[in-house]
Amino acid sequence: MATGELGDLGGYYFRFLPQKTFQSLSSKEITSRLRQWSMLGRIKAQAFGFDQTFQSYRKDDFVMAFFKDPNVIPNLKLLSDSSGQWIILGTEVKKIEAINVPCTQLSMSFFHRLYDEDIVRDSGHIVKCLDSFCDPFLISDELRRVLLVEDSEKYEIFSQPDREEFLFCLFKHLCLGGALCQYEDVISPYLETTKLIYKDLDSAGMCYPSAKNHEQTFSYFIVDPIRRHLHVLYHCYGVGDMS
Repeated sequence: MATGELGDLGGYYFRFLPQKTFQSLSSKEITSRLRQWSMLGRIKAQAFGFDQTFQSYRKDDFVMAFFKDPNVIPNLKLLSDSSGQWIILGTEVKKIEAINVPCTQLSMSFFHRLYDEDIVRDSGHIVKCLDSFCDPFLISDELRRVLLVEDSEKYEIFSQPDREEFLFCLFKHLCLGGALCQYEDVISPYLETTKLIYKDLDSAGMCYPSAKNHEQTFSYFIVDPIRRHLHVLYHCYGVGDMS
């Protein structure tokens, strides 16, 4: 999250890598799923390189330098709240909030407990429940209950540290989708898409990721300290492309 209004860039310098593509977001099958989940046209991944060794304790300096870098400012994309079109940041950043997101969970077996706890049947079908709302989300199955409703019976099958994992966050974002999300009846599309995107990335008020705060508006910075690459995964909650 960044607030806008250059000074010291923290010693980091960045370069835009437009040649880097993310097949996990552009394949025909994934595009079809993102359209169904009302995320198509509202989610984007971009790649940037940087020049120094990344040190996690300097994450705030790193992120501030990123937002102020002259190679980032004209290239980092976000969605306009007013027009719904892709724009560049277009403002100077004065303050940032960067949160370390753990990436210790690397296996999709992390989600096997959904089967063990009868949230998903052996067939892969998601167990339905009586409709309720957890604003702004309609909850019509046990999967969304375990993701959203803190006082639900099975919420604790994922601990708080589990829920902070990037793998879990990515899965949850895909399950909840955009404003006109058409939910899946089976779990496999969510798991497959989570795995593909995860692997792809591993290779004056708030202005970014949006001026409006929403659980489904997010931006993740995935840092590869070996190749000195930074991948930015961005999504702005709203009605995705339907055509």
